[in-house]
Amino acid sequence: MNTGRGPRYGHLTWEWKTGIRSYLHPLLFVPLYKLLAFLHLDTPFVMMKAPRLLQSVFAAVGDLYCYKLSAVVFGDSVAKWALFSQLANWFMFYCSVRTLSNSLETVLTLVSLYFWPCMRSSGTTSTASRKWGLVFAALACAIRPTSAIIWLYVGLLEFVKAGDKLKLLFLEVAPIGILVLGLTCLLDRIMYGTWILVPLNFLKFNFLSSGGDYYGTHKWHWYFTQGFPVMIFSYLPFCIAGIIYSKQWRYACLLAWVLGLYSVLGHKEFRFVLPVLPIALIFSGYCLAVIEDPGLPGYKGKESSKKRARCSPKMILALIFLLATNIPMALYMSLVHQRGPEDVMNHLAREACHGKVKNILFLTPCHATPYYSLLHHDLPMRFLDCTPSVEKGFLDESDRFLMEPVPFLSEFAQNMSLPSHIVLFDWEEQKLKNLLNSYDYREERRFFNAHFKVDRELQASIVVYVHTGQ
Repeated sequence: MNTGRGPRYGHLTWEWKTGIRSYLHPLLFVPLYKLLAFLHLDTPFVMMKAPRLLQSVFAAVGDLYCYKLSAVVFGDSVAKWALFSQLANWFMFYCSVRTLSNSLETVLTLVSLYFWPCMRSSGTTSTASRKWGLVFAALACAIRPTSAIIWLYVGLLEFVKAGDKLKLLFLEVAPIGILVLGLTCLLDRIMYGTWILVPLNFLKFNFLSSGGDYYGTHKWHWYFTQGFPVMIFSYLPFCIAGIIYSKQWRYACLLAWVLGLYSVLGHKEFRFVLPVLPIALIFSGYCLAVIEDPGLPGYKGKESSKKRARCSPKMILALIFLLATNIPMALYMSLVHQRGPEDVMNHLAREACHGKVKNILFLTPCHATPYYSLLHHDLPMRFLDCTPSVEKGFLDESDRFLMEPVPFLSEFAQNMSLPSHIVLFDWEEQKLKNLLNSYDYREERRFFNAHFKVDRELQASIVVYVHTGQ
């Protein structure tokens, strides 16, 4: 949505129309957009980069609290390697600076865990510290209601250990929870134009009706056997060793609790369990600290190695292994793999600046490309709809197009005016090329997208076709 000067334009996806998203997360970026508009810097390029730069600030806060949390649980000698693990892990590198609500949820989770007394090694109870933990936990739940899975575990652990249980419930949990919920409901009331309880709608859709299953399901064990191992990647053996060496079972159980509960849901995505990835990486940091110094306090291993060389051959090999496996993966996934949609939107934004684009049709799986956030021009655009339906066997536009692309485009051309530009992947282009030529379309640009397929046929490139009849 355009929040700067000039006309308002944009697109609200079905999640906003059904009220399962809160405006709290997008609100964080509004001051940035307003500032860019005031400074007349709201060009497509700046509008694309600025939110990522702001998210990188949030990510830096997450890195700081990853270090601080590790320090209060294990000590500074572990904290430095926990931070190294966080910074060098390919998935954190890839995901932490993306403007996903899960990325901000991860930051809030780390900050909140740092303040919870039950999650500290010292075991000291501080009411002020606990209140801050509750505030950040409540904000995480406001942004992502499923974050309650984490805080249910932490809250129960704190309740069991707390000596002032009634004070915890009625003077801390209830007031802070009601305040944050009330403020977010008020915000959503202003933006939606009606009173709406987003967490309840979210619960109904994702848990009670299994609405997320519409977008695909995985086996119950997917997070344990594929999803999370891919995310933690080569740090996995270090994480397992760190859990065994440290014997910090409350964090290990939190990790298992989150992965276990998310496994109950049919629809699974990597990003859903992103908030507990730093916990696993902290355990990896503990293992690295043990390799550096087998005499680490709390680890009953060999005698301290501080008198020896700072980096033993074993430590050097471990670091080389982790960097050699994660850095290429991070760079490839961030800069090369599936870069086509962003490149094509940059191209269309440049063409739109010169008045060469009138309207655009995206014949791609829904949400496969960015939209107005990168184009930043008030142009008519259309993509294939994939709004979930309660009807069994219902085929949305995206499904119907993928099944029969030629009849779908023919029907579209008969019922609607032809756009100036059409965007599609190469494997769809092979079936539609003759039909596109018959409608006076020619290939304008082709952009690399991927070397291998992910969940569909290989989408090696993404193609822009322009209508020559205008």
